[in-house]
Amino acid sequence: MATAGARDPLRVAVIIGSTREGRAGTAVARWFATHARRRDALDVDTVDLVDVPLPARHPETATSELDAWAARIGRADAFVIVTPEYNHGYPAGLKHAIDLVDREWHAKPVGFVSYGGVGQGLRAVEGLRLVFAELHAVTLRDSVSVNLFDGGVDEHGWIREHTGAGAAAETLLDRLEWWAGALRTARAAETYAA
Repeated sequence: MATAGARDPLRVAVIIGSTREGRAGTAVARWFATHARRRDALDVDTVDLVDVPLPARHPETATSELDAWAARIGRADAFVIVTPEYNHGYPAGLKHAIDLVDREWHAKPVGFVSYGGVGQGLRAVEGLRLVFAELHAVTLRDSVSVNLFDGGVDEHGWIREHTGAGAAAETLLDRLEWWAGALRTARAAETYAA
């Protein structure tokens, strides 16, 4: 599915939501980004929150780091959040990063790749859907969810194809391309009023 021409790719930020040591998120995001980079219509920016210098508190006036974060989110046409599930929820650092900006999320699609135990991170995703609804973003129904403990992930953190995750990633990317193209066209035609 191609919704953007080769000259004007859709910019997709794949955001690694965990900042814990020993996290699986880096490998899961690399696996997903590999699928996304196979599509000529997409320009993938992998965003590791460990490497993004965000203020510990929400400052009253913008800092250069906050301005850089807002610009990076603002440039994206779409997002894929790679999140674990910690205690039935999403990571606090991810929520903080989301909350530091506002209008940069507006009228853009958000997809999810989640991982964990038996719940596969799905409870974290359901919580994030509420957050992004408040930010006027469009969350996609189709997602990728991975159980890290059922043999579906190899010793390098690569998700094995027999899990069905590869097919789920392709479906998610199809939907993401459609929504990102449609919403970019709509934002160009008329300013989104939140």
